[in-house]
Amino acid sequence: MLRARTKYNADPLLCAVATSQGSADQPHALFAALDEALKSAIGHRLFTILTYDSATSEAARVYSNLPAPYPTGGRKRLAPGPWTETVLDRGEAYIGRTLADLRMVFSDHALIASLGCESVLNMPVRWCGRTLGSLNLLHEAGWYGEDDAALCRPFAQFALPALLSPASS
Repeated sequence: MLRARTKYNADPLLCAVATSQGSADQPHALFAALDEALKSAIGHRLFTILTYDSATSEAARVYSNLPAPYPTGGRKRLAPGPWTETVLDRGEAYIGRTLADLRMVFSDHALIASLGCESVLNMPVRWCGRTLGSLNLLHEAGWYGEDDAALCRPFAQFALPALLSPASS
């Protein structure tokens, strides 16, 4: 006897990101697919991907959709504080809704504002209880909310293989 079952359609944006993982051009193919999918699903003006080294407390930029102001390879030291406790230690999303929020946590807030960005969603990429990196979406003031964080999480986890790979560091 056949049982009735509910069928679900696969999300085309998640499918595009998953398909990109098969490309030989890694990690760029995956990062570019994440950029495009998140631009469609949530929206952003600036999109970067950072890796974190807990031994040195440094972040390294491995992808940027705006390489002139935010080139790949850029590094910065991370100081303990509310942002690092939220994103790095607890593995929770950080949402900054205004330029004042950004001013409190980012030393480059003036550059961010010059790009027309006044809000941020930082989504950690986690493995075995540790934050290995983050997807960082920035847009106009008030753009991001809790629903965007929930939508972003599965996309962020698709970045995991690239962040674990030595070729991404």
